[in-house]
Amino acid sequence: MVARQPRERLERTLIFTTPLTKCEYLPDRLCQLRYEVNPALQPGAYMERLRDGWRRFGLAMFRPDCPSCSMCQSLRIPVEGFQPTRSQRRVWKKNHGVVRLRIGTPTFSAERRELWKKFHRHGQQVKGWPAETGNTPGLILQTPFAIEEWTYYVGDELAAVGYVDALPQGLSAIYFYWHPDHQSRSLGTFNVLTLLAAARERNVDHVYLGYYVKGCRSLEYKARFAPSEVLRAGTWQTFMADQVHGSEYDPTSRDDQGRTSGAEHTHRE
Repeated sequence: MVARQPRERLERTLIFTTPLTKCEYLPDRLCQLRYEVNPALQPGAYMERLRDGWRRFGLAMFRPDCPSCSMCQSLRIPVEGFQPTRSQRRVWKKNHGVVRLRIGTPTFSAERRELWKKFHRHGQQVKGWPAETGNTPGLILQTPFAIEEWTYYVGDELAAVGYVDALPQGLSAIYFYWHPDHQSRSLGTFNVLTLLAAARERNVDHVYLGYYVKGCRSLEYKARFAPSEVLRAGTWQTFMADQVHGSEYDPTSRDDQGRTSGAEHTHRE
């Protein structure tokens, strides 16, 4: 079944900021997000917003707007400068030529639904993710412009699915989910390495991986791909995993309910 665009469109861009809520990434903090819902968004315009630290999830662009925390840092990998680690080279060697990749238009099927459910159950059990409210990618597939679906197969079995924004000067990873039975293959790492290889072939400059958050187990893996860059004070700078710049969390900052303020994003990347 091919994912369809929603029939009804908003006529104007909807802009809003969420209330302070508990942070999904750093549970001892609160977060706030700035949203722009723009059904007419085009790849070139989004490319500019991506460079400014925004991300996209379905029809909505978002970025952190937290009053006392800047731990969420946009991270990208310069394609030409990337140097795989020994471990990453082993992952590539283990999967290249064995795991088959198909790139096409997003679809959704019973096979994908079952894989989605298994992936999120695994995250809940192993990483303590909150229970998902839906059993499908849902809003991910409602997009203002065409996206790519990257499906990975081991033999005839669907092992992983990724969604990718193919933009004028970069590839942006939207979401990736995989079968827990293939955990030993490190398919998440293999997906990023494959994105980098594809970006090189397509002659684009960067692969964007979303936000890096020190202290969040689900997002710290991004620091393993080096050299990389993070957006700080409006400038992309070389990133060192043991350095977190900007206004780090201030434990003395509190909102009017006496709860510690911080950052949360409802989109796990």
